[in-house]
Amino acid sequence: MSGARRRVVVVGAGFGGLETAKALADEPVDVVVIDKRNHHCFQPLLYQVATAALSPADIAWPIRGILRGQANATVLMAEVETIDPQARIVRAGGRAIPYDDLVLATGATHSYFGHPEWAQVAPGLKSIEDATALRRAILLAFERAELSDDPAERERLLTFAIVGGGPTGVELAGAIAEVARQALPREFRRIDPREARVVLLEAGPRLLPSFPENLARYAERALARMGVDVAVRTRVVDCRPGAVETVGADGEPGRVPAETIVWAAGVRASPAGRWVAAETDPAGRIRVGPDLSVGGRPEIFAIGDTAAATDDEGRPVPGIAPAAKQMGRYVASVVAARARGRAPPAPFAYRHHGDLATIGRRAAVVKLDRLELKGALGWWFWGFAHVYYLIGLRNRLIVAVQWLWNYLTYQRGARLIVGAAADDAARR
Repeated sequence: MSGARRRVVVVGAGFGGLETAKALADEPVDVVVIDKRNHHCFQPLLYQVATAALSPADIAWPIRGILRGQANATVLMAEVETIDPQARIVRAGGRAIPYDDLVLATGATHSYFGHPEWAQVAPGLKSIEDATALRRAILLAFERAELSDDPAERERLLTFAIVGGGPTGVELAGAIAEVARQALPREFRRIDPREARVVLLEAGPRLLPSFPENLARYAERALARMGVDVAVRTRVVDCRPGAVETVGADGEPGRVPAETIVWAAGVRASPAGRWVAAETDPAGRIRVGPDLSVGGRPEIFAIGDTAAATDDEGRPVPGIAPAAKQMGRYVASVVAARARGRAPPAPFAYRHHGDLATIGRRAAVVKLDRLELKGALGWWFWGFAHVYYLIGLRNRLIVAVQWLWNYLTYQRGARLIVGAAADDAARR
């Protein structure tokens, strides 16, 4: 593409994509951000929307609002159809959008390990739509149990199965247990929400595999104190409406009757690799070079969950928000160097700042280099860290006040049942 200014097209307005766009604000380039949604979502707190602790607007912001002060940025709400690397054109929303540099920051979706049919009964948690749908499912389970006269049906309705013992699974399990045991008991007359059963299923030998073993053991003990049934070395072999089929370490089959099943066991990259005919790993992530460019295409970059990148010791870069932001800033520096005719920066070097996971009220685990925190201290650190990374003073204040209110009153104020599931409940 010819012209005085380079055009940089960023596909995806997640952590990495937005960081790229913002880092180019003062560079002699034109930036086009394409996303199929009009908002950026703070995914680490989606489970708080799903469990009625926060409202969607507390953790999501219009992309146009975020970039409104950036004169060289244009936002297009469209879904990518194809990419022509030869012509350097992205086709999205019926338009042909040329580029000099292309940044693929399209994130990941749920991986069901060869069983896509499980998605219908075991949805995951990657978007605001996922979170509000799960909130409906959780709250409707209690409402339907209140209506039922069948003890077995009540037990099934009040069983919540979560597949996957990583941070998302652990946080969801603790939050659902808190809803059942702290927020709802005084509001129902025919059932006792405290009798709800939360089951966390993990195929590996322990929870939180990215954390030190002592912190993982603490998390398991904390969940057990909250009444969560933790089953490690338990592999899911089938998900069907109303039940999860499992196999234990000893080969013994098992079954968990559950109305609500949540998938938190794995992710798979978006189809961006196919768009540009790039080499991908088994999870669909694009294999990138030291400067995060796609092999043979120095003008195309992949970042965040879209990229299979490694650190300077050859270890995979984790699919977490800080990593995506670091990649976004780095790619912006490469593009800026090209635009200004400077030498390219040194190869990308990922710096891991730590891992955090909350288990429930006054319980969390934190690993920062050599520093390890757990319990109440870890919980407060986790809260401050997440508030800090939210976009905008308004959202930081709202979330902080909402969390303080929830902490003092044991209440969750976003318990609204809306949408198709609510209509379905009304017809029953």
